[in-house]
Amino acid sequence: MPDTPTANIGVVGLAVMGSNLARNLASREGNTVAVYNRSPGRTRDLVAEHPEAGFVPSESVADFAASLSRPRTAIIMVQAGAATDAVISQLVEAFEPGDIIVDGGNALFTDTIRREADIRPTGIHFVGTGISGGEEGALNGPSIMPGGTAESYETLGPILESIAARAPEDGAPCVTHIGTDGAGHFVKMVHNGIEYADMQLIAEAYDLLRNVGGYTPAQIADIFAEWNTGELESYLIEITAEVLRHVDPVTGAPFVDVVVDQAGQKGTGTWTVQQALALGTPVSGIAEAVFARGVSSHPEQRSAVGATITSRPQPQVVPDTFVEDVRRALYSSKVVAYAQGFDEILAGGREYGWQLDPGAIAKIWRAGCIIRARFLNLIADAYERQPDLVSLLADDFFAKAVAEGSDAWRRVVATAALSGVPAPAFSASLAYYDSLSVDRLPAALIQGQRDFFGAHTYRRVDLPGVFHTEWSGDRSETKVSD
Repeated sequence: MPDTPTANIGVVGLAVMGSNLARNLASREGNTVAVYNRSPGRTRDLVAEHPEAGFVPSESVADFAASLSRPRTAIIMVQAGAATDAVISQLVEAFEPGDIIVDGGNALFTDTIRREADIRPTGIHFVGTGISGGEEGALNGPSIMPGGTAESYETLGPILESIAARAPEDGAPCVTHIGTDGAGHFVKMVHNGIEYADMQLIAEAYDLLRNVGGYTPAQIADIFAEWNTGELESYLIEITAEVLRHVDPVTGAPFVDVVVDQAGQKGTGTWTVQQALALGTPVSGIAEAVFARGVSSHPEQRSAVGATITSRPQPQVVPDTFVEDVRRALYSSKVVAYAQGFDEILAGGREYGWQLDPGAIAKIWRAGCIIRARFLNLIADAYERQPDLVSLLADDFFAKAVAEGSDAWRRVVATAALSGVPAPAFSASLAYYDSLSVDRLPAALIQGQRDFFGAHTYRRVDLPGVFHTEWSGDRSETKVSD
């Protein structure tokens, strides 16, 4: 056991993400990093491979705790679920009031709320923290979304700021105190839901350019590279061009053609949709992106249904302006995905009592995370102009941009349908936009149906109060309440 504490921050769990985060911490001035892993061999390997990091290794939780200066601060980077609970229990036994336990894994935010409530009586701070950027971000600078108490952030904040990505526009660290208990993991969950939508929209744009526009993967790579110099500039657009340009070294075919067309998922997109349903917040573009991955993962259904089709629609003949139409449709659909994501963030804040700042959240996503993009500066600006903005689609800038692209958006969705090319996220996003912009929705008919079969009542456009029609009787109307 160490004679005196020597580390100001510790990392538990030294798989790729944990070890990269530990190396990132150690590379920043002022940090000395304690490391611990359930398998001591992994700790020894990390220390041996990176002597320059000056790690303080431990082979027991007790030694790990003793190596940390007070308030002890430890970041857990282990598999979400039971493994996280096990490590938390060990640290709670070894830590003291005022110490800080940070869960940097992809935990479900309700688990974080439960854990924080369980730990609070001990006087130990529990901080659920979303970390985005993957292995590269963990090493070189992620976007970080910590929850927890304001008191814990006084200690933790400077440490996280030292390792966070820096926004290219102003050099600001991509980290902010999100809110109490599960707020950080909730916001990270929605980040991932937006990521699903962004990726699906890009994939649909590629599909249309290839199977309707007739462009090769290499040509589409050039198109995406050009798009990345304008308003669509983002990490995902950038890497899409790289993936499409890559040639399989074995067959010489485009890499994208040798990859099985079944997209995997780890569950955060599903959580986003589930929580949106629970909150009554529409996220149809995000939902269709999640469902599209589900469809891709059922080849037996695709094969069976495909076998019943005797003829498929032929791709529509499109003009030279088709590439620009797809770009505009992609941008407009992207606005919808972010609008829906921020709607869910604000709805979650209202439900759980978090004081969430959408502009600050947009700013910390400008670098380090997977959805980092120039576009996020515009979102931050929108919320700065109008902090109580009811939807990004109501902001003057975004309203104008989407309206100007709406004709192209409609042409692309229509062309996709007529060509038999699935574009569920494009289509759902356009339908959502239209639903918000029309004067009257058919929901009036649904309310009539509900009142007919279940006496669920309705309101009138011309009179105050709640009403019911006697559908099985004389169809007279009764005012049920004011």
